[in-house]
Amino acid sequence: MSSMSKKEWMLISFMLFSMFFGAGNLIFPPFLGQEAGSLVWSSLLGFVLSAVGLPILGVVAVAKAGSFHSLASRVHPAFALIFPFLIYVSIGPALAIPRAGSLAFEMGMAPFLSEQLAASKISLFVYTVVFFLIVFWLSLSPSKLVDRFGKLLTPALLALIALIFVKSLVTPLGPMGSPTGRYETNPVVQGFLDGYLTMDALAALVFGIVIANTLRAKGITDTKKLSSSMIRAGIGAGLLLTAIYVILGVMGASAASLGKAENGAQLLATMMNQLFGPSGTLILGVIFTVACLCVSIGLVTSCSQYFHGLFGGLSYKGWVTVLSVLSMIVANMGLTQILTVSVPVLGAIYPVAIMLILLALAERFIPATSLVYITAVGVVALFGLADLVNVLFLDRKWDDMLTALPFYKEGAGWLLPAMIAVMIGLVLDLMKKALRVRGKRASQPE
Repeated sequence: MSSMSKKEWMLISFMLFSMFFGAGNLIFPPFLGQEAGSLVWSSLLGFVLSAVGLPILGVVAVAKAGSFHSLASRVHPAFALIFPFLIYVSIGPALAIPRAGSLAFEMGMAPFLSEQLAASKISLFVYTVVFFLIVFWLSLSPSKLVDRFGKLLTPALLALIALIFVKSLVTPLGPMGSPTGRYETNPVVQGFLDGYLTMDALAALVFGIVIANTLRAKGITDTKKLSSSMIRAGIGAGLLLTAIYVILGVMGASAASLGKAENGAQLLATMMNQLFGPSGTLILGVIFTVACLCVSIGLVTSCSQYFHGLFGGLSYKGWVTVLSVLSMIVANMGLTQILTVSVPVLGAIYPVAIMLILLALAERFIPATSLVYITAVGVVALFGLADLVNVLFLDRKWDDMLTALPFYKEGAGWLLPAMIAVMIGLVLDLMKKALRVRGKRASQPE
């Protein structure tokens, strides 16, 4: 067992923060702020509960269970193989890593190119080759991630965001606007649902292996100490995320006078131009590039460690090479195409991850051997599969049926089926316990 200094704890929290904080985390808060207007604070409360709370709870769940595999094994051994594999593929080379590379090009390079070059596939190809060469190089030594993230990339990212915040205080963007849409009636609930869309709870399950290995390298090997240390790192990262979400959200709420934006990226670009003029595009491009780079390195490292442990035949360096090349190839499909596929796929997987996290945290009431794991996770997985088929293959022909479920339009239609499945599982637990007691009594001699 070993102890770490406050500086080492800070660097590990910086590392986890930078692995969470990608381009999506930049886009959602300011757009929420603009939509929520004067109700931004209550909306941010809901947003932080899901966009920060769920990822921290994910780290806690993995820490309590010992590993992601141990947690998934509570459902079924086959599930423990299939579900983590799907998550690592989806959040890794198939969707999330290529999306980061593509978005880094769209926001960090395309604005500085001519219209013809920005639309050229050759420009995207050259950029992604350079981008993923950097990702490859920085992913080769996982033990150095604390130094690279904690001492270089994260401070640079935080300094740039601090610069924007200070500038917005010196030259305010304007008064807050009026709330619109669902923010007008249910700002906390809508904020919570928007935070759900960041999908960082998936990342929490994936990044657990990296944080655990980093702590082991620091000499923390005792199981309880390792668990508490992971929780501590998660809380530190969560505090940083909260601070930045509040800054970006309030800035978005103050941007009503700049006109209505269609998305967060457009709003950020408008705000930066208002605050810094033409140089704002450069600052925003650097922020997006650093954020996408951090997330890509974290995901390549996590996925490489997972696949190396699962298959074993290929070395860690070999997996870093394979994943970097595959991600680069998929990134050249373009951001629009990647997003078209990624949203429904990740939307099907994410509720299952949330269900696992919630059940792990309720271990005092729902033990690891409970049938609730099978019923609840099984129902949520089937719902996600049905929704995926509806979106990708049936052109939403099942919408009339599915929209009858509460919160379906907001992306949380799985909640009611999950609650029913939990109750069924608890009833089955009671029946199983009653049969066991009856069996013991029958076996006892009179």
